[in-house]
Amino acid sequence: MKSHAAGTTGGPPYPAARGRRAEELAAGEALDLLGTVELGRLVFTRHALPAVRPVNHLIDAGDIIIRVQDGSTLAALLAAQEGAAVVVAYEADDIDPDEHLGWSVVATGYATAVTDPGEIERYARLLRPWVEGTASGAVRIRPDLVTGFRLRAGGP
Repeated sequence: MKSHAAGTTGGPPYPAARGRRAEELAAGEALDLLGTVELGRLVFTRHALPAVRPVNHLIDAGDIIIRVQDGSTLAALLAAQEGAAVVVAYEADDIDPDEHLGWSVVATGYATAVTDPGEIERYARLLRPWVEGTASGAVRIRPDLVTGFRLRAGGP
């Protein structure tokens, strides 16, 4: 059986990794890249353990806006906090599965329920729910820390 462990075949196990480099992104560029995709992953704490949910999003004045599903874990978490902010992380990426080129961004900050009826209505028009008739509100994530990297072709 052929092993794919590093060093067992005399060279790198994944030749495609050669000729690539990772570059850190400035916070502004990373946030701009988040605005170019619609899907990301929300990371929050549930029962003292990390929980991850795929969600769609948009960027509005530097904030990340997502819809919440009726009865979802995040909706319940926000309701339990009675208006207080919840620490979350939000991750999105666009990496080619064959070439392994692209970017990844993580924004960490505070999530609060959007309470203004006009904003909720506006976000309802802009963000489609995954299952029709299940989205009831929106969450605003104010990112305090935005980090990211881009994988580019070409060696150092």
